[in-house]
Amino acid sequence: MNEQKFSLQPFKSGNLLPNVQITGNIARNDHQLTITYNLRGDLTEIIIASPSDTPTRKDELWQDTCFEFFVGLKDSQRYWEFNLSPAGHWNLYRFAGYRQGMQVETAFTFLPFSVEHQAEILTLNLDVDLAKIVPSEQAIDVAITTVVKQKNHQVSYWALAHTGAEADFHLRDSFFIRL
Repeated sequence: MNEQKFSLQPFKSGNLLPNVQITGNIARNDHQLTITYNLRGDLTEIIIASPSDTPTRKDELWQDTCFEFFVGLKDSQRYWEFNLSPAGHWNLYRFAGYRQGMQVETAFTFLPFSVEHQAEILTLNLDVDLAKIVPSEQAIDVAITTVVKQKNHQVSYWALAHTGAEADFHLRDSFFIRL
């Protein structure tokens, strides 16, 4: 098993909440990928969707607070974008190259994740079988990201690192974790 801890950094801007942290861990065991996000701080200032009784696949989840990660095949331009809402909604997109050929990935009909919301911490756990899209012996490169929308409607973009002049989660040189 390959496991790594992570800490996300906000893209530099003037609209950041003080004392907010996003940390977690990611692990891969054969074809199984597990990721945990911990959003800590004054969560009363962040818009966090309430849990849905009927979570579904939805577009544009990144318009609100949304946990995301990107999985790219080693030595390939192809990658997938996973979007996970605190409400339980989700989506998964496939790309042929940098922001090119975006399609809904139909290999998945749901993503198995849970959300626990307490006063000063929101935890999201996902355990997904990647065998539908990635052979178990195939090395992958991963970018871990989060969009945080505040109650004043300011938005901050969090990633392992920001390699571009603007916040851009799709830049392949920011897929830092190899699993």
